[in-house]
Amino acid sequence: MSTEAVPAAPDSAEVPTCPFDFAQGLDFDPALLAMLRSEERVARVRMPYGEGDAWLVTRYEDVRTVTTDRRFSRNAVTGKDFPRMTPEPIVQTGAINLMDPPESSRLRRLVRQSFAPRHLERMRGRTQSVVDGLLDAMAESGSPTDLFAHLALPLPLVTICEVLDIPEADRHWLRAHAMTMMNMKPAGKEAAVRAKGELREYFARLTAERRRSPGADMISTLAAAREGGEMLGEDELTVMAMVLLITGQDTTTYQLGNISYLLLTRDDVRGQLRREPDSLPRVLEELLRHIPFRKGVGIPRIATEDVELGGALIRAGDTVHVSYLTANRDGEKFERPDEIDLDRPSVPHMTFGWGSHHCLGSPLAVMELEIALSTLLRRFPDLALAVEPGEVEWNATSIWRYPLALPVTW
Repeated sequence: MSTEAVPAAPDSAEVPTCPFDFAQGLDFDPALLAMLRSEERVARVRMPYGEGDAWLVTRYEDVRTVTTDRRFSRNAVTGKDFPRMTPEPIVQTGAINLMDPPESSRLRRLVRQSFAPRHLERMRGRTQSVVDGLLDAMAESGSPTDLFAHLALPLPLVTICEVLDIPEADRHWLRAHAMTMMNMKPAGKEAAVRAKGELREYFARLTAERRRSPGADMISTLAAAREGGEMLGEDELTVMAMVLLITGQDTTTYQLGNISYLLLTRDDVRGQLRREPDSLPRVLEELLRHIPFRKGVGIPRIATEDVELGGALIRAGDTVHVSYLTANRDGEKFERPDEIDLDRPSVPHMTFGWGSHHCLGSPLAVMELEIALSTLLRRFPDLALAVEPGEVEWNATSIWRYPLALPVTW
């Protein structure tokens, strides 16, 4: 949680500061996380924006319950000024991430067709080509240089824009709008509202064009996808394309930056990958579990009836947030949860969500990360931070946690 999200104290004028702040890197106190899971596994919290308080669910099994139990509804947040991290809600009306089963199931089946293995294999070759080109440019720029600017920032944007066939001239405008929507500062509300509206207008025009003149891109594939006799409606296709653009570049950019930072500061992890390159998929899963990539929480759910969970009585109408970050560090699910265990037995992490809102694009994200990291380690075996780890500056304005720059030498 952010330092701005605090446990509610209705009987006291003094509100204690919540100790959970993921903005400053990987050195947050595991003991504090353990305290929340063990003593207040379902805690009452106050968020920076929105009306009222919310429940925060932190244990792995409790998070799994909330994300799979039909008594907790994403759709019920529609139109509500729900407790949240950003001044303007990031969610879009009509988006799949605001739907509940069975309505969301139809869209997920349609979208899943675009992430079929044959499509991912076609994307793999192009992603490798993009990575090679970006690292060529980094090598030409000379040492020292900024790894984040050369690789983490452009790769996911280029990849998802090529997958969606978005004109190159539009890409930086789209990224700037997506970043504006994620800003947590109160002064950013007006800009976030405007950015969200302009993005929706852009994708409404783009998807209408692909309906009329389809190509080989994912938007055209989605427009043509059918489940029985059903297909995506105009608004559904517009919002889906918009969500794919935002989630397809934001989260992968920040995770690539976070993981690169960890590899540059953990000789044991980097050494393992150099000795055994084939272990990357397994190691990557552990790093995705271990590294928090956002501050706080995302889209909540609303209880549709009274539910007892984790010793707390959640009333119908209450807002419920889940923390995938703390669930990924639950000692009841993961032995030595605050350590990186490169040989950890396979246990599904929650970095890509869970249940009916597990990220459909996660195979694409993992593919990008594997290609980028394996190529980076192979081509720059002597890569090292050009500054002390404590000198790396971290983002402090948006919901995402990532290094603003990674100065490196080789």
